[in-house]
Amino acid sequence: MSLSIVKSVQPGGAVQIAPRGEIDVDTAYEVREAIAEVLAKGRPARIELNMRLVTFIDSVGISAMVAGFQTAEVSGVKLVVTEPSRFVHRQLWVTGLLGLFGAPEPYFADTPTPEVLPGA
Repeated sequence: MSLSIVKSVQPGGAVQIAPRGEIDVDTAYEVREAIAEVLAKGRPARIELNMRLVTFIDSVGISAMVAGFQTAEVSGVKLVVTEPSRFVHRQLWVTGLLGLFGAPEPYFADTPTPEVLPGA
């Protein structure tokens, strides 16, 4: 599985970086580069790493997130995680890093309401 990253400016000047796919040994550098690119273009109010569409993250991916957090902090920019998938939330909790990234609640997709069949 590959990784794609979309960057956008949010109301209030925050920059959102939204990876989609798997962040692992083969793709973690893309997260680091995305954060570095945002910081090279200026100093946003904050960087929001939206992890809703991340299906897998390994220790190298977690390390890339920590490196991005440290790079942002040195630049005076707060980096937080928003809407982590349940898998990402669990990995951040297990590693003790959930608080570092703002202690976000896991993202739960809207559960469709079950259809009621006639005569049921």
